[in-house]
Amino acid sequence: MLALIIGLLVFLGVHSTRLFAPHWRAAQISRRGLLPWKGVYALVSLVGLALIIWGYGEARLSPTWLWVPPVWTRHLAALLTIPAFILLAATYIPGSHIKARVGHPMLLGVKFWAIAHLIANGTLADVLLFGGFLAWAVALYIVSRRRDRLAGVAAGSARVSMDIVVVVVGLLAWVGFALWLHGLLIGVKPFGG
Repeated sequence: MLALIIGLLVFLGVHSTRLFAPHWRAAQISRRGLLPWKGVYALVSLVGLALIIWGYGEARLSPTWLWVPPVWTRHLAALLTIPAFILLAATYIPGSHIKARVGHPMLLGVKFWAIAHLIANGTLADVLLFGGFLAWAVALYIVSRRRDRLAGVAAGSARVSMDIVVVVVGLLAWVGFALWLHGLLIGVKPFGG
């Protein structure tokens, strides 16, 4: 469990520098350069992610159950991850009304993902992992939207055709992940089998 906690602190900490230490972050980029900053950022993120994966895997071997969720929560979780994948697609595909309206679709997608997994899982490790990501995404989303408003960030142009592309790509990614990759990578098949 300690590896999971340290991993969460490292991973979410480095992803929170804009939230908690924007001036320090700007000073580091100014002093070291953007590419070296991104290199260190990526390396620290990977270390945090590796610790999360290892720690969560270890915690699953001897779980501390806080509650036992009913089977139907797996189906609700699967449905809630659909918008998470669509929002993830909107993060990387420019020109959609979804991205223009939401502003930070990745963070909103993380919220859907975390809530879905909190509903369907009931161990202490689940609460730490998904609750940690949920708290981080909520805080960063609020701060990011406030910063956008203060800076006068405009939504930009958007086309319905790009919304269709975002939804199709998000749905295809969800199907691929839900039916094959989740079981392969996580060891749990959302639809049984």
